[in-house]
Amino acid sequence: MEIIEVRGGRTLSGSITPPAAKNSVLPILAATLLCGGPCRLRGIPRLSDVDTSLALLAAVGARAGWCGRDVMTSPVPLLRGDIPPGLAGAMRSSVFYLAPLLVRVGQVRLPVPGGCRLGPRPVDIHLDGLAAMGARVELASDAVILRRAGRLHGADFTLRLPSVGATETLLMAASCAEGTTVLRGVACEPEIEDLAGFLSACGARITGAGTPVIVIRGRAGGLDGCSYTPLPDRIAASTYAAAVAAAGGEITIRRCRPAHFGTFLDFLRAAGCEVRNGTNAVRIRRDPSLPLKGGQEIFASAFPGFATDAAPLAAAVLLTADAPSRVYDGLFQNRFACAAGFAALGADVCARGRELQIAGGAELTGTVVSAPDLRGGAALVVAGLAAAGKTCILDEGHIRRGYQSLPAELASLGAACRSA
Repeated sequence: MEIIEVRGGRTLSGSITPPAAKNSVLPILAATLLCGGPCRLRGIPRLSDVDTSLALLAAVGARAGWCGRDVMTSPVPLLRGDIPPGLAGAMRSSVFYLAPLLVRVGQVRLPVPGGCRLGPRPVDIHLDGLAAMGARVELASDAVILRRAGRLHGADFTLRLPSVGATETLLMAASCAEGTTVLRGVACEPEIEDLAGFLSACGARITGAGTPVIVIRGRAGGLDGCSYTPLPDRIAASTYAAAVAAAGGEITIRRCRPAHFGTFLDFLRAAGCEVRNGTNAVRIRRDPSLPLKGGQEIFASAFPGFATDAAPLAAAVLLTADAPSRVYDGLFQNRFACAAGFAALGADVCARGRELQIAGGAELTGTVVSAPDLRGGAALVVAGLAAAGKTCILDEGHIRRGYQSLPAELASLGAACRSA
């Protein structure tokens, strides 16, 4: 159990650089199984989900490990298709190993994936797409089993909704399939383009990544290795931005891509923050003597809409705003489990299904709260920056799944924040 202590009342200043994006790194690590040469992934944060991914790679027979701040992988001739239940249950991203192991081994058994308790996240789109490419799918009571006879083949497949995970799964499978695959109605998130960029650097032939239609011409000889730097983490950048909005002050987020979290920056402008975008940086200023502006209606949806992972962060910012606001998540049913922590800090909030209603005008007071999940835990840390006195966030490992050391990162900006 980690305890994060936050003392509110201190403004933030300085600059900070987000690490490589967690939501890019995890599928790319799985994709290295497709590579017949070594891979070097640069600037990877030491997250618990990355540790789990490296353990999962080792469990199926792959070679991967740290080299300073980089992760190195080396090809092996034989892999195992059974994913241990403990590793599958540790993170939702274990689903990314379906396609690479199916391609390499010919069969794969994946126990029910774990991760944050955000509500149902079915893998039916992954399975339907793989079945269209020639996989035989068997659903056991506690696992998904896939088999193939011969190589996977190209297909023209339309996703029933723009699932990021399913898009990434089918991108990996199609890169080594026989013939051409057309994926329609896919997700357009920056992390999709990033995975496609990695696969292309390894020899895959992909066009259209970042648009609703992606075309992949399968490469018969498999993929090569490469050296690759994943894109900056837009959710980490949003977290730093939310922190200065809640606490006040002025910070610069360097070596980021403002367009990737532009909806969050637009939200901060509407809330009364001064936001100045550069090409690869953004400066955010908030005068703590002036109240934040409420009256906002936020709807989290697929990119380029408001990021679902940023919805709890926006809610934390709006707790003290001058008017009521509403935040709705169109993707996950239990996104606002952090509402109980907000209420314990003194906010007037009401979570009703996918919607969080925020009365605004709260005078937050530090207390003991529990992180219910990754982004909800980060949102409670942000709320603690706006609270009087000391806030203790009890965390059972959720926050380190997505932040290498959030307390240290915020402390570098002047926050009174530490791991106890």
